[in-house]
Amino acid sequence: MPRTARRQPWAVAVVADVVAVVLFAVIGRASHDESVGVRGVWHTAWPFLVGVGVGLALTAYSHLTPTTVRAGIRVWACAVVIGLVVRKASGGGTAIAFVIVAAIVLGAFLVGWRAVLTWRTWRHPWQ
Repeated sequence: MPRTARRQPWAVAVVADVVAVVLFAVIGRASHDESVGVRGVWHTAWPFLVGVGVGLALTAYSHLTPTTVRAGIRVWACAVVIGLVVRKASGGGTAIAFVIVAAIVLGAFLVGWRAVLTWRTWRHPWQ
């Protein structure tokens, strides 16, 4: 695992997860020719950021290292379920196609960076 990830796993996890959700929002909005300005991206991202926050809180409560794939699966599940519930409750759309795309893309992003980090650690444990 890179030194920064070993010494500050919470900082790495929080920053990487926020970047992942914002990237999801930017890509989604751009693919539908919607505004990718701060306001538009925030409108799409904030419900999922709430879910990420809950997922990270549960990870901390469980004493898991937040950069593990296991933690990523927990964060991903919370981001999708809580994010979609909050989105629906706040008047946002939850069409089945959006639900499927959100689950797949957020899974790839939130679990994916952790899998790459774990793979790098496995490949080069002495670094």
